[in-house]
Amino acid sequence: MLKGSCLCGDVRFTVTGQAFDPAACHCSQCRKMSGHVWAAAIVAEDGIEIEGEVRWFAASPRARRGFCPRCGSSLFWQEHGSGNMDFALGAVDGPTGMHLGRHIFTEDKGDYYDIAQSEPQQEGEG
Repeated sequence: MLKGSCLCGDVRFTVTGQAFDPAACHCSQCRKMSGHVWAAAIVAEDGIEIEGEVRWFAASPRARRGFCPRCGSSLFWQEHGSGNMDFALGAVDGPTGMHLGRHIFTEDKGDYYDIAQSEPQQEGEG
């Protein structure tokens, strides 16, 4: 079980299901939303409990993004109809026990950083 929260603590979440596919997304939306790279893992929608008010932003016709309306912490990404929820690995309180398995949308990455050649990289989602 993983527990996490936003910066101010108004939104808290508990991952009770099996989290999988930890990845770093370098797409322009994730970079703008996070200020750098969005690192997240996926859990089935019924495997995460969220406490507190989450503000949802329809980021595209495909997905929405959830954040704390008080402190602005970006916490969730959810593809419409997928039945899954991505949660921010940086918002987890304490160790996650995970390691990033891949970098996605690497063609959109910022020009101010490099991704180590040893890291698995994909243009798009793969």
